[in-house]
Order: sequence, then C-alpha cells, then structure tokens
Amino acid sequence: MKVFITGGSGFIGQRVVHQLVTNGHDVYGLTRSGRGASILEELGATAILGDITDRHSMQIGMSGSDCVIHMGAMNRLGEPNWRQMEVVNVGGTRTVLELAQDLNVPKIIYISSVVVFGDTQGIMYDETARPDVPVQSHFARTKWHALYDVVQPMIDAGAPIIVLMPGQGYGPGDSGLIGELMHRYHTNRLPFPLLPGPDTMVTFAHVDDIANGIILGMEKGKLGETYILAGPAVSFGEMVDFWSRLTGRPKPVFRINGALLRPFIPLFESLNSIIPFSNIINGEALGSLGGTFIASGQKAHEELGWQNRTMQAGMLDTFNAISLSERNQPTKIFHTKNVLKVVAALAVLVFLVRLFTKRRPTKDNNLDDMD
Repeated sequence: MKVFITGGSGFIGQRVVHQLVTNGHDVYGLTRSGRGASILEELGATAILGDITDRHSMQIGMSGSDCVIHMGAMNRLGEPNWRQMEVVNVGGTRTVLELAQDLNVPKIIYISSVVVFGDTQGIMYDETARPDVPVQSHFARTKWHALYDVVQPMIDAGAPIIVLMPGQGYGPGDSGLIGELMHRYHTNRLPFPLLPGPDTMVTFAHVDDIANGIILGMEKGKLGETYILAGPAVSFGEMVDFWSRLTGRPKPVFRINGALLRPFIPLFESLNSIIPFSNIINGEALGSLGGTFIASGQKAHEELGWQNRTMQAGMLDTFNAISLSERNQPTKIFHTKNVLKVVAALAVLVFLVRLFTKRRPTKDNNLDDMD
C-alpha cells in the first residue's frame, strides 16, 4: 500500500515511518530539508522535498496514494511567530486534505492533539467533547481551528478522514518540554531542585505507543471517527516523585503551584535571555501550569485494540536513553558566564520561594492548604 506522510521526520513521525516500512508499505515522506530527507531515506521511505502549504510540491508524491497521514505541524511553546504557526497548522492542513480529496485518496489520517481541549478543569474529556478555543498556547489554538474549522466540516461533507489525538508524548529522543525536564532532572540542572507547577496534570503516552496507535487507526479506524491516544492522567508532582523512585535521585525540595507563578510571567519573559533554562520557561509554558490537560483513551483501547505501556516501563526506557546520550557527550566546561546565569536564576527562584512561603495560609484563615 502506498502511504504519503507529512511530518515523518519528526519525533513521533519517525516511529510511524519505521512501522509503516517494517509492515511492508511503500512510504513517501514530505520534508522541507535535506536533513529531513536523510532521516526519511535512512528509515526506508522515499523523501519528497516540499511544504504542506505548497500544493504543487506534494502533488506528484501524493498521487496514487492509498492513504495520506497528515501530522506535519509547527509545535513549540513560546513560538513568537504565531502568524506563521497559523499558516502552517491551519492553512497547511486545509491544503493537504483538499489535495488528498482532489486526488481521490480513499483514506486520510489527520493527527490532532488533546491540546485542543485546553484546560479541562479536572474533567476527563473524550471524543464527544467540543471545547471553546483554548488560550494556553498558539499551538493549541491553531490545532483547534485546524480540527474544528477545517477537518470536521470536511468530515461532515463526506471526506474519508479519521482523526487521531495523541496525549503528551515522551520517550527517547524527545526534545520537547517533557524531554528537556527529564534531561535536567537526570543531570540535576535548573529548575531543579525547584519544581514549578506540580499541580499541572496531563495524560501521557510513550512515543512508540502513539506511533502504534496511528498505525492501528489507519488499519482499523472507522472513517469519520476520532480516537484519543492517551494514557493515565498524572500530575507533574507525582511524575517527578516517580522519577525519584526510578532513578534514586532526590525529589525536588521546593514546589510552587501554577497559580502562584502566573503573575510572574512578564518577569520570566524579561529574564528569558539570561536564565539558563530559558528554552523551557516562557509565557505559554508558565500560563499552562496548574491546569489539567487530560483525555481518555478508552475508545482507542476498545475499538482499535490500542495498548500503552506502563509508566514505569516507558520512563525507564527514556532515562536509559538519556543516560546513554549523556555518556556520549563531551564534558561541559562551566564558564564564568554560566555561573552568572545560574546566580541570576537562583535569585529569582529564591524570591519566588519566599513569596510562596509568605502567602501560605495560616491557621487563622479559612482557606484550604494550597499544597
């Protein structure tokens, strides 16, 4: 079977391409770069240079496909170029899916995300939910518009589309927020030993399990249906405590709930160029702290036969990969400039911890303990 895929050189996409090739499919992967092309070719796919916003660049590669898997997207918290994210995530989705329809592709798999649900306020959402536009990030907002303004109307009009919605992915090779936090915990780097937003809750899924769910959706999914690929709902505080039990490393000493950090978003953004963990601390990341971003994968379990590994197995797999990558990297020299960055960051963290301590309720008031 010929499968045309966008986003195949990405974190999840590489696993999907590997499984497709292993299963004997003829895979054509769209990529914008020579590096992406090399990744796809090493996986056994045919690389097509192009862009999801450029219909002409995809036409030859997509022609004659039995299935199109569209998972290409801009996905980065704190991305300043939100207009380009909208062009790619909304406009690019429209271009890919309309071309697939015009070419009479019989099956289209669209990869959405549980982020379209936004903060679920403690409610476990399922595929029947129709939330308001999320405000936590430009990525969440643009994926919402792609799903509800582009994909769903096409499904309603009869397009042969199946929607898959992964939860928070993690695993070896993750360069996103969770992967970065795991690296920093493993090497005892900032923001640890402080844990911001321990009350934030998400539904996790190992990258290989997400990839397997996408393959199952292609093979067993019903046209017009949506399937969530998400595992258990776990708070960041519980997750990091679990990391401690797995690795034997100490738990974070200080924990500050998300609501207490949100007022300091402008401060952190102004320090973004000097603090040594600025790649994970930005307005969108801080604005999400304390929320619950949770959804149920029960339908995928029941109808697709999807299985996700235990958190212990998945996290051990990830930490083993981190350990291997650390051993293969040269020792970093701690320059004076880095020392100054750490001092500045620690000063901010100490200030927040003191503020947190002062604001904790006393026995004389009627508020519940905020921990």
